[in-house]
Amino acid sequence: MAEPIAPDLLEILVCPETHQKLRLADAELVRRLRERQAQGRLLARNGQPLAEAPDAALVREDGRVAYAIVDQIPVMLIEQAIGLDQLDS
Repeated sequence: MAEPIAPDLLEILVCPETHQKLRLADAELVRRLRERQAQGRLLARNGQPLAEAPDAALVREDGRVAYAIVDQIPVMLIEQAIGLDQLDS
């Protein structure tokens, strides 16, 4: 399977809101995001359910927000950010 995002791109991407560095989410986090999205309970910051299950995700350095990667394209819109606190409920 191809890398979800090119390593050189990952090095330069930052959170569009805070400019913190991003890292690839581990497999367990991606599994939880996909599961919640399949249930229709994975919400973007704008309050709307994510339409597509992420293939991978980029996690902000502080661990509070993730950005989905769909078809090797990171969705880097602030309103499409995924608050990771919703995985606790």
